[in-house]
Amino acid sequence: MIVHFPISLLIFAGILELFTLKEFKSKLRPGIQMLVLTGGISAILSALFGWLLADSEGVTGETLDLHQQIGFITAGLSLILLYFLRKSTIEKNPSTIKLFRTFLFISGLGVGLAGHFGASLTHGEEFLTEVLPWNTESEAPESLTIDLATFTSDLSPDQEIKLVTNVRSVLAHNCYKCHSGAKIEGDLRLDEKEYVFAGGENGEVIVPGNPGESDLIRRISLSKNHDDVMPSKGKLLSKEEIQLLTLWVEKGAPWPDGVEQQSIYLVAELAPRKPTLPPAKAGLENPIDRLVDQYFEQNQLSWSETVDDRTYLRRIYLDIIGLLPSPEELAAFEKDPNPDKRKIWAENLLNRTDDFAQHWLTFWNDALRNDYTGTGYITKGRFAITDWLYTSIRDNKPYDQFVKELLNPNEKSKGFIEGIRWRGTVNASQRTEMQAAQNVGQVVLGLNLKCASCHDSFISDWKLEEAYAFANIFADTTLEVSRCEQPTGKMAQTKILWEELGSIDSTAAKAEKLRQLADQLVQPANGRMYRTVVNRIWKQMMGRGIVEPVDEMDNLPWSQDLLDWLAVDFVENGYDLKHLILQIASSKIYQSQSIAVESPEKLLAEDFKFQGIVRRRLTAEQFSDAVSRLSAPLFDSTEVKFRPYELIPEAKTGLPFDRASLVANNSFLTALGRPNREIVSTSRDSQASLLQALELSNGERLNKALEKGGQDWAKNYSDPEKLTRDLYGKALLRTPSEKELEVAKKAFGEKPEASEVQDFLWAVFLLPEFQMIY
Repeated sequence: MIVHFPISLLIFAGILELFTLKEFKSKLRPGIQMLVLTGGISAILSALFGWLLADSEGVTGETLDLHQQIGFITAGLSLILLYFLRKSTIEKNPSTIKLFRTFLFISGLGVGLAGHFGASLTHGEEFLTEVLPWNTESEAPESLTIDLATFTSDLSPDQEIKLVTNVRSVLAHNCYKCHSGAKIEGDLRLDEKEYVFAGGENGEVIVPGNPGESDLIRRISLSKNHDDVMPSKGKLLSKEEIQLLTLWVEKGAPWPDGVEQQSIYLVAELAPRKPTLPPAKAGLENPIDRLVDQYFEQNQLSWSETVDDRTYLRRIYLDIIGLLPSPEELAAFEKDPNPDKRKIWAENLLNRTDDFAQHWLTFWNDALRNDYTGTGYITKGRFAITDWLYTSIRDNKPYDQFVKELLNPNEKSKGFIEGIRWRGTVNASQRTEMQAAQNVGQVVLGLNLKCASCHDSFISDWKLEEAYAFANIFADTTLEVSRCEQPTGKMAQTKILWEELGSIDSTAAKAEKLRQLADQLVQPANGRMYRTVVNRIWKQMMGRGIVEPVDEMDNLPWSQDLLDWLAVDFVENGYDLKHLILQIASSKIYQSQSIAVESPEKLLAEDFKFQGIVRRRLTAEQFSDAVSRLSAPLFDSTEVKFRPYELIPEAKTGLPFDRASLVANNSFLTALGRPNREIVSTSRDSQASLLQALELSNGERLNKALEKGGQDWAKNYSDPEKLTRDLYGKALLRTPSEKELEVAKKAFGEKPEASEVQDFLWAVFLLPEFQMIY
């Protein structure tokens, strides 16, 4: 209470003081004086008690240092504030009142900052945003994997195993946070057989054969507000899950020996696998199409129509180089008589090395947590990898070499595994070495190690010791294992996540351990790594991964054969990312009509059926580049933080504006979906948001570009019809309809004015036809 008490008092006093700026002798004055007196004294006590708390818990790190420094400074300021409080009460002269207010506002700011860093220590760096609805990840299964109706009669041995496996899954997702080896409340553990039947401090919680007498069944069946309900926090068990546990107890709570060895989670194969391709059919020669056709037949789905040249050209331009094609390029494409022109044009775009690199730089910046500015730069604890990354993309570096240089880095590529050192040792599960392990697991292997970095995972079979053994590869010294922030006294081993890939010399220096890790992870035997990157590229091109989410590669793919074949083909063709992109872009399924999806949840549903490319919104960078090209540049030179031609002279693309991928993050790009890149981000939401709507409707940056664009178009066109036709041609790759021409003529009158063209540009940019990739 004492540690947190002054935060609200001094801040509230400062807020009230704002209402008295015109009249010091306000009716609020007694309240302000009481708040300042109480808050100032408690701020001093807070600093003392906070210091004792930190000293007893043995926490270290930059965040703690900042928290302590600001806390002690605020305590000192509070002493001065109390002095001027007394003085202002007696003297009431302007200079004393001014000093009192100055120290009040500074002290209020001080306790606010100290409180922020204190919350970061106890709740993690993301405590302000992690509970927002769009950042909340569900760890509980939506439904059971068995039909309870099949368990009404006597159970066979196989049925017993299947039933208890599902029971363990429900317990793991709902109960392990408080009742497992990681944390034991009420002396009750539910993660192993002997503990489940031993019960807790109040005795047994399960009476086999009698659900009515079993305290576990009673508690999970209570209403949310009941004192005895379990789980006491978070989401209650579903009706289906309660029925499962009740049935299990009713059947005598069977728990066959050895059932703990049965995984309660999906576990993907590690080894590569190349399935036999189905026979080719007319028009379905591409291996992707042959496997998709097989999937369609198995699921009684039909092929949709192939898109026209205009739709295909716009699609490949945006997907491969991130730019809109010109009307002249469309005309040339439509006139091209070559029956393989679509593949040839896609290949030509892949050969536009700098346009390609500047577009795909965005994809890799998100995934590798690379940005040009950010919180980490305050303490120089973050290292950009932009030069290395751009060169690697431009040169189409083989992916195995790309990963090797990330994991066994040189000076230019070390930023990815070095973590963000400004986080310091906020907590054990976010120390730099563990961040490196988590990031490598997520990006390279499609694996979530975040739970297992603090305790045995609730969402997979990964154990705390395994996460620490992997993190130890990135450490200069041997790490001590901490469970839920409490040191265990046990030192971590040094192991790769899958021992069949090889071993790591635990006695070697960090550089040698990283070299061994890089060599072992990129070997062809690691099919998981290549399935992961193939899945990411597929999602980038098709709008939905073969496996979703793309960071959960243990989930079932909609086509295991397609995923496996693409991964092996990728390895056999030299780990060539451009080959993979061309393989997808030249397939019939990529060239088919896009599919509209009602909501993102439909794409993640367990019963998802693949039918084709998903219609999606332009990314922040694609939209920005299109606006900059058609209207006026959205970004000025001061915002451009990377200039490829300074690194590679021949990298100039000839565009009259700077690509958005080269620009530091700002409120406009954030509103349109660019992540902050403080953490790994491997997916962007393609749905429109309220923030995006506000930015496009009333944002200053877009309005300035539209204003300048309106002036330029009006200056160059006196004929409203010609202006409309040219704008539609450049923006939408088509001529306007008669109705659209009529609307434009009414808007422009006899001669287009700059303000009228500005409004017209804005209307075109808001069209779904402009904002979507069809």
